[in-house]
Amino acid sequence: MAAVIGFLGAGNMGGAIIKGLAAVPDVSALAYDVDPAKVKALADKNLAAPAATPEALAAGADYLILCVKPQYLASAMKALAPHLRPEAVVCSIVAGVTMTRLRELTSGKCPVVRIMPNTPALVGAGQFALCLEDPKLGEAHRAFVHGLFNKLGRTYVLEEKLFDAFTGLAGSGPAYVLYFMEALIESGVLVGFPRDKATDIVSGLIEGTAKLVAESGHHPSVLREMVTSPAGTTIEALMHLDRKAVRAAVIDAVAASRDRSKALGA
Repeated sequence: MAAVIGFLGAGNMGGAIIKGLAAVPDVSALAYDVDPAKVKALADKNLAAPAATPEALAAGADYLILCVKPQYLASAMKALAPHLRPEAVVCSIVAGVTMTRLRELTSGKCPVVRIMPNTPALVGAGQFALCLEDPKLGEAHRAFVHGLFNKLGRTYVLEEKLFDAFTGLAGSGPAYVLYFMEALIESGVLVGFPRDKATDIVSGLIEGTAKLVAESGHHPSVLREMVTSPAGTTIEALMHLDRKAVRAAVIDAVAASRDRSKALGA
């Protein structure tokens, strides 16, 4: 019998996960969103069945994934929690919401899982931190959740104490890469390339370099040294970045994001 995966929220991330599940056998999606058009768009493509109410969503889901903004979670759960089935599993991708808070919101009725995704999940290349520490969570449920998200990208089973660090590094990480890409594109325009050509060059540069790291088996430091010839163009550029303390700024930025994640969960 197919497992029913319920989604409270069908926005960008919820919708991305639903689309990723389309290729997974023996699961079906059930979705509710305050904007019915989002669910209808998914239903029209046979990606999810619509739930008329949050209560109906809770009653019909074997695994319920919370995909709403943090400020809306408490009110949504107030209506939904009384209808949760004890054998169901509640999974949350809501930033900053701790396992303790999830247990409170579900009145301890069923096991909970905390998840931190990142936006490459939109193209099936996400990174997901999973906290599977709830003692109520059985081995079969642990294996199912882990296997499910493994099909949507890479998964990392982490202690909850590492979630803020994961948020700072990988949750916010795509923005750092895109920020650097934007700077490289602007530099391409500065040195004479049309903007569309600069964008294409930089996109290929990032994609190719990531593939090189993944497939070469070498640490990025070794690969960087391979392209850094004595008295060459690359060392000149890298020395300029070091004089501007770019490396330290990146490290500080990740730490700042981690600290903000801690504050949101306090």
